[in-house]
Amino acid sequence: MTDNSIQLAAENELTAGSPGAAYGAAYGESRVADFIALLKPRVMSLVVFTGFAGLYVAPGQIHPLLAAVAVLAIAVGAGAAGAVNMWYDRDIDAVMSRTRSRPIPGGRVQPSEALALGVVLSLLSVMMMGLAVNWVAAALLALANGFYVFVYTVWLKRRTPQNIVIGGAAGAFPPMIGWAAVTGSVSLESAALFLIIFMWTPPHFWALALYKDVEYAKAGVPMLPVVAGKAETRRQILIYALLLWPVTLAPWLLGTAGLVYGATALLMGGLFVWQAWRVYLERSERSARQMFGLSILYLFVLFTALIVDAGTGGAGWSLPAGLL
Repeated sequence: MTDNSIQLAAENELTAGSPGAAYGAAYGESRVADFIALLKPRVMSLVVFTGFAGLYVAPGQIHPLLAAVAVLAIAVGAGAAGAVNMWYDRDIDAVMSRTRSRPIPGGRVQPSEALALGVVLSLLSVMMMGLAVNWVAAALLALANGFYVFVYTVWLKRRTPQNIVIGGAAGAFPPMIGWAAVTGSVSLESAALFLIIFMWTPPHFWALALYKDVEYAKAGVPMLPVVAGKAETRRQILIYALLLWPVTLAPWLLGTAGLVYGATALLMGGLFVWQAWRVYLERSERSARQMFGLSILYLFVLFTALIVDAGTGGAGWSLPAGLL
């Protein structure tokens, strides 16, 4: 074989892509996917959505670019907290069937890598929010991350069946953060948005725990069905659903939203209570699974109605006059 033919063969191999290069590319893509999974993107999506809703309905003006930065900071902060949570809970995740395929128990990401990612992104998100938007929103973001990691993950989750009740505050901060990004303050109206998610969280997670109780018990997590039994859990789900219903009307009563939201909250709240009543009466896994699915839809529809209401003449943020 001549030198020219050898060179041509080498060039053809590079053009076609060698097996080693293909493996390297696939491995790189897999690593990226695993690091994204550490951020809990499905959980993050709901967090980002409620954060955007708080920003959108807040009174005042904010530049669209700063609004985008604020939402990005909320997303990055939520992902960072999720990564630290996966680092700390890697022993539990390895036991439960729904989490054992996560990157750390699956052996695809080292625990130290997950912790480093979480810490760096958490600091980045807070600094981004503070420097670009305002420090009130940044402080709330830092508080939410710290509460989720230290209060819920480290302190409450493995110690008390009230883990979700108290720890749920971490997931309730995003609309308050979004509101503060526009107004630079915390108000009764933003606290009402916080309270909606705070009251929604226990029945949402208890519905899941009703049909995952064996796994939680195996992992040593004292969820309510494990400690108090399924009957008491069903009763608590119904109680919280009933309490949540009038709480969801607060944005309408406070003037944050109008009739579109008020009617939606009234109807969806009734549907949520009805499903909670079914869970209480039927005592079946099927009704618990339906309750869990409905709870996600419930929160999404509720905050969508909040956005729609603000966009059709209700209170909400607006573009600076110079951009109109």
